[in-house]
Amino acid sequence: MSALKIKKGATSHSAYNLRPTFSDVEEKHTLAVLVDNEAGVLARVIGLFSGRGYNIDSLTVAEVDHTGHLSRITIVTSGTPQVINQIKAQLGRIVPVHEVHDLTVEGASVERELAMFKVAGAGDKRVEALRLADIFRASVVDSTLNSFIFEITGAPEKIDAFADLMRPLGLVEVARTGVAALPRGE
Repeated sequence: MSALKIKKGATSHSAYNLRPTFSDVEEKHTLAVLVDNEAGVLARVIGLFSGRGYNIDSLTVAEVDHTGHLSRITIVTSGTPQVINQIKAQLGRIVPVHEVHDLTVEGASVERELAMFKVAGAGDKRVEALRLADIFRASVVDSTLNSFIFEITGAPEKIDAFADLMRPLGLVEVARTGVAALPRGE
């Protein structure tokens, strides 16, 4: 009997490879879903997430085609690649859903969000809040003797960074619209 010449460490083609083939790393994905603009569609789409215990980080809905009565739902969610694939497949099976696009996978996309920040403060904190708002290109949309309301538009990371800087300066309240996204190019 001759000795088998097997190298140490099994390859992915080996019958003895017992390593799992799925990933357990959570990823954040932006999904664009084109649906009929009719009553109950949003509830059905959201019901899919809540019924299976999936989380929604951001949700934006608006009618995009008045003549065709179509709305676009932009959902930012996170999960393993298997969970994301399952979400896309299940969304595609809902009757009023026309298209499901994973903008994270399909290529470069542009994501923007609108937020308003109410910041209360006086003296140096007030001056510092105005200076930071200028750096971030935030607009002052309301001003009183005790507070400002800033409006800022940008990528979600920019909004988060602005919020982190405003907290020590007297951030009172935040309102965010959620992510709106479109794929780049044709």
